[in-house]
Amino acid sequence: MSNKPRQWLTLKMLRCLVPVFLILAFLSVLLLVQQQNGISQLMNFQLWTRPYPEQKPCTEETAYPERVISFAPVKNTKTLLLSAYQEHRTNKKEVRVIAVVLRSEKAAYRCIFNCQEQQHISEGVSNIHKDHFRFPYGTADIMCPIPSGCVAPTHIAVVRSAANYSQGMTHHELLEIRNQKVQSDGFAFNFTVCFSTMFNFTNVLQLVQSLTMLELLGVNRVVIYKTDCSPETQRILDYYVCKGFVELIPWSLSKFINVSYGWLPEHGPGQIHYVGQIPALNDCLYRYMYKSRYVALNDMDELILPQTVNSWLELLPLLEKKYGVNKCYRFQNNVFPKDVVLPPPPSAATAPLPPLWKNLSGVNILDHLYQEPLTKESRYIQFKIIVNPRAVFSTSVHGVLSSQKGCVWVQREIARMYHTRDKRQPELKPGQLLFDGRLLSYSASLIQTVNAVLRENGLLPAEGKL
Repeated sequence: MSNKPRQWLTLKMLRCLVPVFLILAFLSVLLLVQQQNGISQLMNFQLWTRPYPEQKPCTEETAYPERVISFAPVKNTKTLLLSAYQEHRTNKKEVRVIAVVLRSEKAAYRCIFNCQEQQHISEGVSNIHKDHFRFPYGTADIMCPIPSGCVAPTHIAVVRSAANYSQGMTHHELLEIRNQKVQSDGFAFNFTVCFSTMFNFTNVLQLVQSLTMLELLGVNRVVIYKTDCSPETQRILDYYVCKGFVELIPWSLSKFINVSYGWLPEHGPGQIHYVGQIPALNDCLYRYMYKSRYVALNDMDELILPQTVNSWLELLPLLEKKYGVNKCYRFQNNVFPKDVVLPPPPSAATAPLPPLWKNLSGVNILDHLYQEPLTKESRYIQFKIIVNPRAVFSTSVHGVLSSQKGCVWVQREIARMYHTRDKRQPELKPGQLLFDGRLLSYSASLIQTVNAVLRENGLLPAEGKL
């Protein structure tokens, strides 16, 4: 066979292979782009915040001061002012004043602005939140339009419309106007969790476990509205405040009105739901609106755990992709009765629990790994949420009241909430509870960190002195 036919055959084969090479090259580039997009998405999420500054050694001089909230009564009304935030998402420039009001009182308000040491006045409009659980007092937003001549308001007073306000602002209680600048990126925190209305609190062990779990999940800040607690609890709170992980806000509503310690009037006498939980949650939402990428609203005994990944940093990109951004994400509530202690099945890998934990005040969440079965009634109640705070106007205990893009249910196979609490179905026998070992995947790090915190605060003996 001559060289010419052989060259012709080789050339023909190469021509046939060119489309194959092109297709393979295209697929390789496509795969590379998809991989890069996925990595980029995760990196972008992880780089939402700047590196958190290293804290100085914790002393009385370096500790973060408590942010005292002083309620401002509006004279000749039953209204208590909580805080003021500039609103940037409505058609007109206005300030939102979060307040506690007597729902039956028909009060009209005037807003007095301090602008460049000048006084400007507008009429306030009160919107009472629909969630009040039938208590006489509820949460309200008093919306105060910013007058055209007021360029940069710094403080605001709210008075009764019939009041004499000509004496100047010095005769009225002033609120600092926060959130004066809009921020859409470069947030100080990726995730902030709001714990509302801590009162009569002694559950030290579970508090340390919950704060440790939140750190493991990627949370940067926890905000606690505190009425009172045990000395041991205060020691732990001071530690986390000094560390920069907790912002502690003394909650003094009980000095002004008779608060209820129940969530319905029949569960506890008083004038407002659960020590004022709803106004505290709304304040937390606005306080961190331009500080935190996401805000979670849940209680200390509740943990939102992803099922397919290990942190919220990994979870939220999945939720954004599946359900859309700027949504309110709802997580199904699963009750783990705290009075039921059963050993995990032999197949579950467990780390040995420190025996000295039994001497501490509080619940050990690693003892309670069996949940009540979901029922038709319990499947969609008492859920908790993670939200983009800039997409929410008002919130309640379970879900938002007003938002830009509404809420979605997160499939329990992706993430769900673990609630270690009293039984909801007391008729169930232990054998009817369902084992869930998801928490055990965090147990090694959890135990190590909790032990370190307890030892550092003198609640466990030093290592080697057990």
